[in-house]
Amino acid sequence: MASGRIILRGGRVIDPALGIDRICDVIISGNCIEGLVDCGGQYDEADQVRDVSGCLVVPGLIDLHIHGYQHATPLGIDVDKYCLHRGVTTAVDAGSAGATTFPGLRMFIAEKSRTRLLAYLNIAAHGLASAGCSGYGLGGELDSANQISGEMAARCIEDNRDMIIGIKVRLSADGSNNGENEQLALRRALDCSKKVQLPVMAHHSMSTVPLGGGDLLSCPGSLQPGDVYTHLYHAYETTVIDTSEPKPVGGYGKFNEAVMDARARGVVMDIGHGQGSFSWTVAEIAAKEGVWPDVISTDLHSGSMEG
Repeated sequence: MASGRIILRGGRVIDPALGIDRICDVIISGNCIEGLVDCGGQYDEADQVRDVSGCLVVPGLIDLHIHGYQHATPLGIDVDKYCLHRGVTTAVDAGSAGATTFPGLRMFIAEKSRTRLLAYLNIAAHGLASAGCSGYGLGGELDSANQISGEMAARCIEDNRDMIIGIKVRLSADGSNNGENEQLALRRALDCSKKVQLPVMAHHSMSTVPLGGGDLLSCPGSLQPGDVYTHLYHAYETTVIDTSEPKPVGGYGKFNEAVMDARARGVVMDIGHGQGSFSWTVAEIAAKEGVWPDVISTDLHSGSMEG
């Protein structure tokens, strides 16, 4: 047997892609997994044997929603410190950069980080350069309609398809000139998505955009299969729980029909926990109705990075 290897002994190895769920030893040689063997094997003295019994051993995790544009946006974090050191080897920045600020995200963050960083490009050209969390009445990236450009976003995406995996739009009234630009932003995000054949990720809370129905664009009503509806379990205005009728005494509300329809046609439902985007009440209603998320992302940012 080769020497100088790392042996992870006795952990529970889970790899859904390969159908693996077993307690065993993992043999690592260089940068490669050499193999899985039953526990209790004998190894060379040069091997570094580490007892990981009681631990889960998994492939590098993927976090679909973080904010990693550190020092250039209010929400940005150190992706290696807060992602890689917690087992996340691939993180997806959710709209921190737009078309005019994306080069900096690539050069100063992605290229200098050990964590693999992908991105949803913000439909607003300047991204979140001066925008923090929505809902605090401080304004946001959609306040100026002339910065909401599907054309600029499409050009940026074509130049960076190795890193950009979709388009981000944040639908919140206080970040869009008191809601006046929300319909425009959603339309341009959807049009850009169709043009470049990449999905939209939509943040939708405290918004003037309805969940579904009517003549206006809605969210997730207007989203297409493969698009991502993030912050699924928030309890703010435009929550996924139907508030049109009072809940029964001692009972629970139900999920809005438009949300259920979107889920059925393939819209991806994402937790996006963040700083205030997860409600246990909504989660309990979801559990009772069997509405589970497709993705559990963190929405890790400067306000939530320490837990």
